[in-house]
Amino acid sequence: MAQWHELTATETAAAVASGAVSAREVAMAALARVDAVNGGLNAIVARCDDAALAAADAIDAARARGEALGPMAGVPVTVKVNVDQKGFATTNGLRRQAGLVAAEDSPVVANLRRAGAVIIGRTNTPAFSLRWFTRNSLHGTTVNPRVAGLTPGGSSGGAGAAVASGMGAVAHGTDIAGSIRYPAYACGVHGLRPSLGRVPAYNATAADRLIGGQLMAVSGPLARSVGDLRLSLAALAAADARDPWYIGAPLQGVETERKVAFCPAPEGLAVAPAVRAALEAAARRLADAGYAVDEVTTPPWREAWEVQLHLWMADMRHASAKAVQDEGDPDALFIHGCLDRMVAPLTADGLMRALQARARLTRLWRGFLADWPLVLCPVSGDAPFPDQLDVRSEADFAHVLEAKLPQIAPPLMGLPGLVVTTDLAGPTPMGVQLLAGWHREDVLLAAGEVLAGTVPLA
Repeated sequence: MAQWHELTATETAAAVASGAVSAREVAMAALARVDAVNGGLNAIVARCDDAALAAADAIDAARARGEALGPMAGVPVTVKVNVDQKGFATTNGLRRQAGLVAAEDSPVVANLRRAGAVIIGRTNTPAFSLRWFTRNSLHGTTVNPRVAGLTPGGSSGGAGAAVASGMGAVAHGTDIAGSIRYPAYACGVHGLRPSLGRVPAYNATAADRLIGGQLMAVSGPLARSVGDLRLSLAALAAADARDPWYIGAPLQGVETERKVAFCPAPEGLAVAPAVRAALEAAARRLADAGYAVDEVTTPPWREAWEVQLHLWMADMRHASAKAVQDEGDPDALFIHGCLDRMVAPLTADGLMRALQARARLTRLWRGFLADWPLVLCPVSGDAPFPDQLDVRSEADFAHVLEAKLPQIAPPLMGLPGLVVTTDLAGPTPMGVQLLAGWHREDVLLAAGEVLAGTVPLA
């Protein structure tokens, strides 16, 4: 009997469309996989069994009537608990939001449903989606399915763990400072942070985001194949008038030169030997595939890192500081305290200067990426961290924050980023990051397919 949970999303959609398997069979296999492995991982914190089977039955009925199916028809997916899904609580890992039940779907959930995806569960995140580690006082700790002592990443750690272990072929995640890309790295899968404006976002259960979140936070997919990222991006990127930042740019742009700016240690970032080795191997593979790869000077990283952190903390000080205190989650209190001491408050003039700097940095990076359509760089200066490292001490948190330079800087300019897993043979998963110009996810995905195949289940 076929192990339907082992198929990629692309394979699953083709099998359902051809009638080789029913959507119900696939959904039942996915739910059985959740039964088998989620107890040890705690990646999915809210199950959607009845709704999943009903959605699958509707797909099978539509196929029986000869109706056209969506491009993700029958594909089991998970959704992160920080976006609205009708009938479920948008907890964001918070006890204070355990009863915050959504009355309507967010755009990403609506778009997945429209494409025929079958939502099987909702995945864990740290409190306030604040960390690169996944633990909170409401749902508990998520375990990395590949190496139990490592972080599964964050804030989409539940998403990374779910897709790596076969609980859904695609996982929805969000990313403001690496929250898709780092879980992909840590769990040994692939993750795409789309451009600002590519995937519509809106939560009716919450107030509109402040300016830092509006400029930098996006939703995107995690999967075991780059082809599945391509498939799910097309579904997620469907228009929705509720997002004023949405831009309906083509998913396939004009042809670009096959040139790669190799940046193994952005602005003096300390890079572990295993990370450097993975980058050099990726550079050789791209060169062998016909890309011109050169180590060149890029626009600033550290200034972007600093501006991003100031805008992020300005948002938190204005909207979340009291909520962090009221929630009382120990991890969130510690991390918020560290950031509060490390990042000076912005005055009104400081906010204007930060936004001015963002415009300049965005111009510099877009101009650079017009000449160098791809940047190959680390995901992090280090291999995936031991779990909960960031809350051991303020010095450990500062080390984590520094290592995350390549994740924190690009979102300030709204850039898309792709993390692909390139090696699962060592003591930790290992991968690399690619950056491209605004709305050039197609350039990322093409290069990603050169670097990585379908990763095995954990």
